Amino acid sequence: MTTSIDLTHYGYRQELARRLRFRDLVAYGLVYMVPIAPMAIFGSVYAGSGGMVALAYAIGVVALVFTAFSYAQMVKAFPMSGSVYNYAGRGISPPVGFLAGWVILLDYVLVPGLLYLVASVAMHATVPAVPVWLWLLGFVAVNTIVNSVGIRMTAVVTRVMLIGELIVLAVFLAVAVWALASGKGRFSWDALYNADTFTWSLVAGAVSIAVLSFLGFDGISMLAEETRDGTRQIGRSMAVVLVLAGVLFIAQTWLAAMLVPNPDLLLAEGDVNGTAFYDAADVAGGSWLATLCAVATAIAWGLPNSMVAQVATSRLLYAMARDRQLPAFLAKVSVRRSVPINATLLTGVISLALGLYMATRADGITLLSSLINFGAMVAFLVLHVSVVVHHLIRRRSGNWWAHLVMPGVGFAILAYVVVNANIAAQRLGLAWLALGILVLTGLYLTGRRPVLSGLAPAQPAGRDMERV
Repeated sequence: MTTSIDLTHYGYRQELARRLRFRDLVAYGLVYMVPIAPMAIFGSVYAGSGGMVALAYAIGVVALVFTAFSYAQMVKAFPMSGSVYNYAGRGISPPVGFLAGWVILLDYVLVPGLLYLVASVAMHATVPAVPVWLWLLGFVAVNTIVNSVGIRMTAVVTRVMLIGELIVLAVFLAVAVWALASGKGRFSWDALYNADTFTWSLVAGAVSIAVLSFLGFDGISMLAEETRDGTRQIGRSMAVVLVLAGVLFIAQTWLAAMLVPNPDLLLAEGDVNGTAFYDAADVAGGSWLATLCAVATAIAWGLPNSMVAQVATSRLLYAMARDRQLPAFLAKVSVRRSVPINATLLTGVISLALGLYMATRADGITLLSSLINFGAMVAFLVLHVSVVVHHLIRRRSGNWWAHLVMPGVGFAILAYVVVNANIAAQRLGLAWLALGILVLTGLYLTGRRPVLSGLAPAQPAGRDMERV
């Protein structure tokens, strides 16, 4: 049964096409998260967790289950694009919403550039004759074209890519289990818990790295205005995607941890070349399996993952622009394709420029990863606060479990992870937040203070859209 959501109640017109069903949302979320995402950062999480890589991912699932629950509460209250920007702006206040949107820009705007860069570097290592910049250009061009055609095309392409990723993962899992049963590697529970190295701060620091693999389930909330079956499906799909991906992450990292050829060296020196997972795959099945995993990871990050990341980013830019908190041209929607065309094109341009620049830096991938993770986790903290303020304080909800306990626990876990995150990430993230405060101050000084439609006195929807 299709549930109609009237955006005019919030001062907007329905401009994006409602064509996505529950299965499309699940496929979108899984592709965004990438079922084989841990393959790319396995070594970093392994070294950062003292070998307890599977535990880091398990804690990540638990922490983000609470976040998914808070998303479900807020998307039902405010069923529109914009994610935490809208939830904080409407649940707390427009200035807080602006700052939340500003912080989450670290995630949404930077993540496509990171994905393109990682994929291009990996493909260049596989095919050295093709330079990194050419791989970057190719990935960006393909994804921008597909996303400009329309959300249905994006859904079809990403679903096909998802099937390919799951096949590669199934091959690795099967070969790894067979290898362990044949006496290769060493069976151990250390990846889940090692009493000799365990400390909460150590694992929390590793979770702050591992959370990069989970980013994407929250992107489903950006599709609230393109979903056919109501906002209830948004919350359901986010929970399903998070749990499914979490199980796959834990399984593949646990098996890989038991097949690492030199665990002591990996713990001591880290994964300098980013090949720890592929080295484990080589132990399990030989060079063919290592190459398969490496190429599949590169393609997954460079095409389907960055494709859906571009979708989420363009929707955030669109949502902020129609509220006059970003340049108005980003609010333009293609009449024929029903997509925010200018925001989509700008995302592609920024991703290409960012990827090309970061490719010249030795710390480019690490720097982008740190900023993205910090931005996402701080935005999640604001999300939990929004649930409490909007439902419990403002609307005087009596559901203390859903509107206080669940978001409170989620906030506490993520706050601990943020405190134990990489110091450089904390500094850069706080510097970005400070810049956002300066921008917000500039908006107030120029008479453009943040105002969200539907919170001000009621206006005809057409007049509101004419302003942007």
